[in-house]
Amino acid sequence: MKTAVLFLVFNRPDTTVRVFETIRQARPPRLYVAADGPRKNRTDENEKCEKTRSIIKQIDWNCEVKTLFRNENLGCGKAVSEAITWFFDQEEEGIILEDDVLPHSDFFSYCEELLEKYRDTEQVGFISGRNNLYGDRVSDDSYFFSPINHVWGWATWRRTWKLYQFDIRNIPFSKFEKIVNEYYDEKKVRRYWSLVYKMMKYNLIDTWDYQLSIILYMNRIYSIVPNINMIQNLGLGENATHTVTVDYREKNYSGKSILPLMHPQEICVNKLGLRKEVEFERLYVSLKGYYYVLLRLYLKKMKK
Repeated sequence: MKTAVLFLVFNRPDTTVRVFETIRQARPPRLYVAADGPRKNRTDENEKCEKTRSIIKQIDWNCEVKTLFRNENLGCGKAVSEAITWFFDQEEEGIILEDDVLPHSDFFSYCEELLEKYRDTEQVGFISGRNNLYGDRVSDDSYFFSPINHVWGWATWRRTWKLYQFDIRNIPFSKFEKIVNEYYDEKKVRRYWSLVYKMMKYNLIDTWDYQLSIILYMNRIYSIVPNINMIQNLGLGENATHTVTVDYREKNYSGKSILPLMHPQEICVNKLGLRKEVEFERLYVSLKGYYYVLLRLYLKKMKK
């Protein structure tokens, strides 16, 4: 393996050590580890953060290690986005994993091969390790192209991340809406992305990944999505707040190998893949959450 890996950790030593084991097996030559600081209102978090950070002491292969360990808590949005910027300030391309994202062993070779293949293809800007196909395939190829990106295990290039904006308020909504409407016919999906834009404009949630999706749409950049899901999210479960069900996790991950890769003959959106992923969103996106966010947005606007 020749590609660098960014490992984003926080306060979960139990899941962190499992993901670290997959990184250890891949043996990247350069490993960047970034950790947000403990929150002041959590009495036991200092110990958990320290225990999590200490896991990298288990590195037992020839590897250059760089760390970005925060003393103060920046929150999910700033901590992750600034860590990715730190990573790409030093690397032209790389693989990003979070501490609850467990990849199949093929994931690293898959990312590395595609990073090289599409290095100079600006229309392709993101490599996903997972899909929302619920075990289906949409072509005989190993992957397809989509306007939808997935951040549970992914890879990209510096050229893509240079486009990133944490604050998207200067992006015209009318232009974003026009591009989204070109991809989706369904009103529910169009409303969903309209809501995402407004959530980020009014800072209603502390995150970084919606902004990346918006930037990819605005630049008409495609994501690579595998026909075989290679990611298990260890954070899924009955107590998960913002993720889907255990049933989804078990049915969407087969453990099958994706190698050797079969490449599509042309770079264009796979309409069947896009339709199936939209169907997944309709099944699993919480309507309660949808209307709750709308209400918060309305109340915040009324105060201005």
